[in-house]
Amino acid sequence: MKNLLNRVQLISAGTAITAMGMLAMTSTSASAAEYYNCAQASGCVKVQSQKWTSNYNDTKYPVVMAHGFLGWNRMLGFLDYFNGIPQTLMSNGADVFTTKTTTVNSIEVRGEELLKQVRMIKAITGSPKVNLVGHSQGGLDSRYVAGVDPKAIASITTVASPHTGVGLADIISDATRENGTGDYNLAGKVLSTVVEIVGGGISTAAGTPITQAENQSALNFLDSVSERAFVQFNKDFPAPIPSSYCGKTPANNVMNGVAYYSFSGVAQITNILDPSDYILQLTGSLYDKGDLNDGLVTKCSSRVGKVIRDDYKMNHLDSINQFLGLVSWTETNPLAVYRQQMNRIKNDGF
Repeated sequence: MKNLLNRVQLISAGTAITAMGMLAMTSTSASAAEYYNCAQASGCVKVQSQKWTSNYNDTKYPVVMAHGFLGWNRMLGFLDYFNGIPQTLMSNGADVFTTKTTTVNSIEVRGEELLKQVRMIKAITGSPKVNLVGHSQGGLDSRYVAGVDPKAIASITTVASPHTGVGLADIISDATRENGTGDYNLAGKVLSTVVEIVGGGISTAAGTPITQAENQSALNFLDSVSERAFVQFNKDFPAPIPSSYCGKTPANNVMNGVAYYSFSGVAQITNILDPSDYILQLTGSLYDKGDLNDGLVTKCSSRVGKVIRDDYKMNHLDSINQFLGLVSWTETNPLAVYRQQMNRIKNDGF
């Protein structure tokens, strides 16, 4: 009788444990992550809600993504700048917000716009901090935000961002300015006008009302991202970057309470079907042969904080899974890189 009672107790305990496990599984599968688009004009609008397939990217703080030069959040209602990346992070448990700053302007102008959106996202979610992910100039805008309001930022992951400036900007600036005055020459005026028109078109396609059109400024952009300008920028907005060009980053990747991470690539032609690769091959050829780059940003300039890798077989657009996912077939897929990084952020307590 005593043995029978013990067996009944064991069966009951086992049943309870199994039921609890099933309940936990049901709760996890029923959990949903959300994807929002944010912009100065319209606030934040929910794009999608999706049930988790895992909690691999269930970060403590929401993920906020910042686009680069000539970038957008979602264009024409379907084309994400970070192509497929919000969706893959969301399916693994992350709440994702993509932001929209002025398409063509300085780090300072865009940084202030990003700061306002970060504060808006904090208010919406009730979260005291966010995890910023910035591509190209978006990584520099993110550094600006961390410099102004470090308590709002848990971590910054910069993707192919030029932390010592863009040498190509210096080349273009020198070629399009009048000697002595600094004013644009004819070629500079034409180029800046074209870039600003394109920037305005991208902004409109991303949903910015014409009545609230952004102030595009190619001149501001060039002056803020040049290597000359970055001597002062890195003093004003310090980050754990190497003490010399192409050096190693500091062992401690945290500065002013913000954890920094980075990754980038060193290729231009990665998929023969991608037309943008050939443009990046041309721009990349303007750098010294020994200065490996992704077509726009050099390997050495991309380093900040904990460097995940700076030698992916990716060009500048591959690192956001563009153009339309036409990336290298022999390198780790960009979507996997982002998933791994957000899991790293999660495991680091952010």
